[in-house]
Amino acid sequence: MRIAIGSDHGGYVLKQELLTRLQDLGHEWKDFGCYSEESVDYPDYAIEVAHRVASGEFDRGILLCGTGIGMCITANKVPGIRAATVHDLFSAEATRAHNDSNILTMGGRVVDPDQAEKIARIWLTTPFEGGRHARRLGKIEALEHEIENGAQVGKTSR
Repeated sequence: MRIAIGSDHGGYVLKQELLTRLQDLGHEWKDFGCYSEESVDYPDYAIEVAHRVASGEFDRGILLCGTGIGMCITANKVPGIRAATVHDLFSAEATRAHNDSNILTMGGRVVDPDQAEKIARIWLTTPFEGGRHARRLGKIEALEHEIENGAQVGKTSR
């Protein structure tokens, strides 16, 4: 699996730990920055990784900041991205099985490297279940298309 990885200064240390551990899992990855603990703006890195995943250049992405939340909000602005902030094992599995998330975000100030590795392992190995979940993702994709085409977004049919 090809993984695009990025962080801001708040996720830098955790990213460095995770990169070493991901290498042991046999995944191919590319680090899109940042490259130190010097303060940077997280949207710059989230957008880069999100575009690389949305284009298909990478299969999935992992983004790390202080909480994971800012990266998640930003990545989800890119059509085709289903980013999820995860700090526990159950959510790591559920967001892949039910939401087919393609970007995992975590907080360097929230999870330790051991927990982050467990979360990433589960997230990388859990398949999407499809079925009723695919129908729901179809509704999300339809909403993205409405927004891209400038349509007034109203209530969805139930």
